[in-house]
Amino acid sequence: MDFKAILTRLYFMLVYADGTLNEREISLGKALINSEGIDEDIFNGQMETLKTKNQSILLTESLTALKKLTRRQQIRCVAWLCVVANADGFMDKTEWHFIYNIYHKSLNLPLDEIMAVQKQLNQMGREKSADVIDLMEAA
Repeated sequence: MDFKAILTRLYFMLVYADGTLNEREISLGKALINSEGIDEDIFNGQMETLKTKNQSILLTESLTALKKLTRRQQIRCVAWLCVVANADGFMDKTEWHFIYNIYHKSLNLPLDEIMAVQKQLNQMGREKSADVIDLMEAA
């Protein structure tokens, strides 16, 4: 399983962790697709397929695959999860628990490095939003 497939799986589990999928999470999913070069049709197909999977098995498989990624890729995955979890302005307890178990218990990643990458991803998102606003105003 490659980085993009793992990231898609983690995104899926996160956005459904609290039982609600909101517009901001969907919007950030699109930003994730664009930033990471994920084919949108493949992403959407995977999202549909993942709905049919046993969530416990999905988590176990995803964690196993995540451990095979480079540390840099692991940190980027977790940073994306943090960005998406904060999409609605509040990280739900189930989302926080999900992310904490991945970065701290499963991977033992340093929080400061995750937060640095999260900051970069948030900045990219703000810049893209500003570009869209500039284009809308120019029209």
